[in-house]
Amino acid sequence: MTPAARIEAAIGILDEILAGMAAEKALTNWGRSSRFAGSKDRAAVRDHVFQALRCRRSHAVLGGGETGRGLLLGALREQGGDPSEIFTGLGHAPAPLSEAEMQAPRSFSSQAESCDIPDWLWPVFERSLAEQAEAAALALRHRAPTHLRVNLRKTTRDAAIARLAAEGITAVAHPASPTALDVTEGARKIRTCDSYMLGFVELQDAASQAVVDALPLQDGMRVLDYCAGGGGKSLAMAGRADLTLFVHDAEPRRMKDLPERAARAGVQIRCLETADLAAQVPFDLVLCDAPCSGSGSWRRDPEGKWRLTQAQLDAVTNLQAQILDAASELVVPGGVLALATCSMLDVENQAQTAAFLARHPGWQHVLDIGWQVQGGTDGFYVSVFRQETAQ
Repeated sequence: MTPAARIEAAIGILDEILAGMAAEKALTNWGRSSRFAGSKDRAAVRDHVFQALRCRRSHAVLGGGETGRGLLLGALREQGGDPSEIFTGLGHAPAPLSEAEMQAPRSFSSQAESCDIPDWLWPVFERSLAEQAEAAALALRHRAPTHLRVNLRKTTRDAAIARLAAEGITAVAHPASPTALDVTEGARKIRTCDSYMLGFVELQDAASQAVVDALPLQDGMRVLDYCAGGGGKSLAMAGRADLTLFVHDAEPRRMKDLPERAARAGVQIRCLETADLAAQVPFDLVLCDAPCSGSGSWRRDPEGKWRLTQAQLDAVTNLQAQILDAASELVVPGGVLALATCSMLDVENQAQTAAFLARHPGWQHVLDIGWQVQGGTDGFYVSVFRQETAQ
């Protein structure tokens, strides 16, 4: 496919997404109907689509409309290229520019528009990040880095770097965590390389790893990952200390790949259904990696930025509070409870911490730490509590 044909394909996919189809489904449908497209073509089209979604508001302004065509036209203008060289109508290229499309775009009407944040969310975003709000919003407009977690059960960070290099993948140490690597070349090879397939490394954002670093894990602890999801933090905890580790999720299907991943990593994890929890309490430490807005990972899931509403944000903060209250009952007296989110919004982080302490005076706040996207990781937050007395 020519560069112009890739853009035309992305335009069609984006039109389906803007009409309501999930991005992954739209990309899958296009891939199935476009057997002629090679792996590089598919990767390029995917990159066009996701970059347009990250910059949906600003590119719509630059391109003159919130359509697939408008978004890709806006992307070309932002890059400083001449759209008429791509929009030629020749072969499989997009149709030539109309007279209206040739006109200079209007100016941005607000900081939220130029920074690609929904208008209703900008006050919350700005309050949460203060003077860093613009830098964080602009960072969300770019592709996320690829990070790996070194499995210290099997190797060291230096040895993992050397092993990956032999497989054509360049990685360097990331400062956020002693187990974190930043992949600078060869990221598309990771899922098929031996280092990944044999459990020497796992894909995991550096700040997600740093969340686990902040937990007071010790050998012999009984630990519960209460909202385990795919189990990334569970595997990271298992790599830090000799634990009796349990995982749980309200939707067990999310954990379906976890036993296989644990076996690959050489660690033991026991999956619990909700009905099984009562037989296993209490735990020395319970981690609540709670459902959240996902604002810290919108580079990876840009649709989430545009799907989120005030009602949904209110609902998820209420759910977080319910999860913390329920999880606090599972902790041994004197034990530890931790809240983690992949969010940068204060209503899900600092405000959630303060509200929990107000509801539960028997708990002491040990620490909280936040990471923001402009610092080279996803946005994450962790707050750690210790129970002072038996409840």
